[in-house]
Amino acid sequence: MKKVLFATTALIATASVAAADVRLSGYGRFGLDYNDANDRAVNGVSKTTITSRLRLQFDMSAETDAGVAFDARFRAQAESRDNANAGSNASGAAFNGARFGVSYQGFRVNVGNIIGAIENMPGTYLETRTAGIGIDGASFYSHVGNVNNEFFNWDAYSSAGFGVNGIEALYSTGGFTGHLSYSTRNGAVASDRIGVMLAYNFGDWTVAAAHQSSDAMWEDKTLVSVAWDGGQFGARVAYADNDGISKFGIYGNMDIGSASNLLVFYTDEDAVSAADVLAGRGDNRDNIAGSNQNEGGSYGIHYSYDLGGGASFEAGYRRASNDNDTFQAGVYFSF
Repeated sequence: MKKVLFATTALIATASVAAADVRLSGYGRFGLDYNDANDRAVNGVSKTTITSRLRLQFDMSAETDAGVAFDARFRAQAESRDNANAGSNASGAAFNGARFGVSYQGFRVNVGNIIGAIENMPGTYLETRTAGIGIDGASFYSHVGNVNNEFFNWDAYSSAGFGVNGIEALYSTGGFTGHLSYSTRNGAVASDRIGVMLAYNFGDWTVAAAHQSSDAMWEDKTLVSVAWDGGQFGARVAYADNDGISKFGIYGNMDIGSASNLLVFYTDEDAVSAADVLAGRGDNRDNIAGSNQNEGGSYGIHYSYDLGGGASFEAGYRRASNDNDTFQAGVYFSF
């Protein structure tokens, strides 16, 4: 399968490192984004805009005489959506927070801008270069952990911010991967998150499960996934209990010839309970005044064509559960 999931930050988390090394890598992507939720007369944004990102990644490593490896990573990223800079630095690119790691054989410990156990779970992101639909992910309604406008409420490596400044331990051997992460947020409202993930690959199959426990409201979640990679064809299913809101997804993709891949997905989000709404949680229920209307199904289709040399043409359409339509098309190239 032509599966190139560059957006998942854990891709080289357990990769081997040289005795001393500094590496530069990254990617660029740019294209057009049509979003029917935009209206210049209402929110001042045109329905069709340019979306773009340029990322430069720095990876540094050193290895002791005993074979213990130390490494660090940070990124510079310039991004624009809706013809506005999406980063924290209005003048252009912004640097993110650093992640530091130490590894020995199959065991690794990271501190700082960590990956996060939920984020690192296989079978939750799409098998596309953006890990979502289109050229910038199209808000990632395809992820079963995103419900009720409570999107990305788990620890994850931040490409444009400082991250959670947490600590995590990962262990891989054979087809097994285990991941435990912890972070704390200090301030007027302090909270802690603990995440755990287990995954096992055997032949064409990968099964995975993850759980997050948090002091913050509505952030406890449990996810499971089963994925099959049959070569030309691939399929998977995923399910999440997001602190009382269930969401499941079914996904499939196929290679078309030697250079193309077509992917489709469908997810379905259950309604929030009336008791949670009374307790202050957002409301996703259909036909309720003031609700974000995210209850129900989302679906999308994505097409990728390999142009060679690390470049590809990416296009996708997505309809969200709140009836928002987006279509994106553009070019993605890595270096």
